[in-house]
Amino acid sequence: MATVPLLTDEEAPGESRAVFDEIRAARGTDYVNNFWRALAHDPALLRATWERAATVMAPGALDPLVKELVYIAVSTANGCAYCVHSHTAAARAKGMTPEQHAELLAVIAMASQTNALATALAVPVDERFKEN
Repeated sequence: MATVPLLTDEEAPGESRAVFDEIRAARGTDYVNNFWRALAHDPALLRATWERAATVMAPGALDPLVKELVYIAVSTANGCAYCVHSHTAAARAKGMTPEQHAELLAVIAMASQTNALATALAVPVDERFKEN
């Protein structure tokens, strides 16, 4: 259950409805997901978050699928079920195969395990890794 009501288009302030329209146009859909609807209580935060997300997730040096895979991994590490689900759906829409998803989960699991071991053992960073 959300800590704030998820605002419908009719309930959202005008500034938030304008961002909803931008989201719909950018994504080519009539759907605005719950994350944006929760943020709609604060139109300035909604706009800033949408603009940053649109910029960061746009094609660039990393292709959009790679960005979604990174988002899934970070969301897993941060324990954000909402983002894991929404970005897994986005990755599938961008062409992620079941094999890629399985491999991603294996990498996440491996990194989680080795991160925990390196932290627990307080392994010092090799000097050669610090050079870059």
